[in-house]
Amino acid sequence: MRSYLKANLLSQLNDLSHIQKKINDLTEEDAQFVLSECQNAAIQIGTLIENNEGEGTETVHLLEEYCELLYLVNERIASDRIIDCDGVEKLDNKLTDIFNRLTAEIPGRNLVVFLPYKASMWDSLETVWEKERHDPDNEVMVVSIPYYDKNPDGTLGLIHDEQDLYPKNVTVADWKQVDLEALHPDRIYIHNPYDEGNKVTSVEPRFYAKVLKRQTEELIYIPYFVLKEPDLESEDDLENLQPFVMTSGVIQASKVIVQSEDMKKAYIKILSEKAPGVPKAVWERKIEGTGSPKVERLLKLKETDIDIPEEWKTVIYKGDGSKKVIVLYNNSINALLDAGMEMIKKIERVLQIFYEERERVALLWRPHPLLKATIQSMKPELREAYDKIVTRYRIEGWGIYDESPDMTAAMVLSDAYYGDLSSLVWLYQKLEKPIMIENVEVE
Repeated sequence: MRSYLKANLLSQLNDLSHIQKKINDLTEEDAQFVLSECQNAAIQIGTLIENNEGEGTETVHLLEEYCELLYLVNERIASDRIIDCDGVEKLDNKLTDIFNRLTAEIPGRNLVVFLPYKASMWDSLETVWEKERHDPDNEVMVVSIPYYDKNPDGTLGLIHDEQDLYPKNVTVADWKQVDLEALHPDRIYIHNPYDEGNKVTSVEPRFYAKVLKRQTEELIYIPYFVLKEPDLESEDDLENLQPFVMTSGVIQASKVIVQSEDMKKAYIKILSEKAPGVPKAVWERKIEGTGSPKVERLLKLKETDIDIPEEWKTVIYKGDGSKKVIVLYNNSINALLDAGMEMIKKIERVLQIFYEERERVALLWRPHPLLKATIQSMKPELREAYDKIVTRYRIEGWGIYDESPDMTAAMVLSDAYYGDLSSLVWLYQKLEKPIMIENVEVE
């Protein structure tokens, strides 16, 4: 039986016990009505147990004995016009037996559903998924939900479905075949918090956090990003965090798991100020600073764990078989939105420099996975120039263009980072490798 159903039945049994304790204070007519309602409730509980567990459980047998007692107590009231106090006490004792037997006899199983939307962001959920699926009391599903690019006018554009891009050991259910309302999972995990609030993309609206919270016992949000650790005394740091904190996923979730205790404190501080109608204690219960699964996964991986694509090897290794220095080059969405065409020119200059050093240095270029969609939605005038750069780079083949779903391979294989200041930088710091931040104004 599902855990939430079992918890609901135990709650109903408690309610019946509280109601029965008041029978002695009722009139005969009211007592008969209450006893009749108790019998109806007991029958419903027994039917639900048999529908889930089949016939022959000791719990249902005790419920049948309880119904017989209810009938006898009711008949005594009808014939003698008195309430049988001893009979009421027996009813209460029988309910205690039913409660204890249900608790011990019928195990509660959890349905846990993960709803990633981009395969490249699966690393923000993977270690949690590993733990949940190894719990014998859990049934675990992964449902890759689709997302749309947004048109410049904010309407939904091209739809993307990445369910075929996940690691081979992850079984992904078809989102079109999954009815979450009917399944009512015990826990749902998400890593997209924005609902309709993202200007670049939107998950399918039926998977918005404000919808999901009605379809599960517990909605858990884990950010897909790792951010710079905040200075809790810095107004600028807290202001910069607000777009990540004041989102539908954070507001609607039952639990939010962030990267550190300091980040937890920052979330609570911002939410307490920006959502004054909600007591601070609510945010203190909801936000947990137990760490990012992205960091946990990254620190577990070694270079020998990476299956290097053959086309990468031709770039990484010299003719004598020795390895080049590998530089991970990353472009962020915010940097491109801020600099526009100047960033396009900067990318061209950077690629030219690495081309000239290609015998010694291997460039591993991995732009933000939503950079193209951002250009299409918010900077369409840059699309042609950007596409031309990417196409030429890929055709020439002297460097690596990484658009694989898993960014950890690029991080583990590379020897240094060069690029924009982004969430990837704060994650890369955990590897204790050299980092140089790109300056668009430097030639």
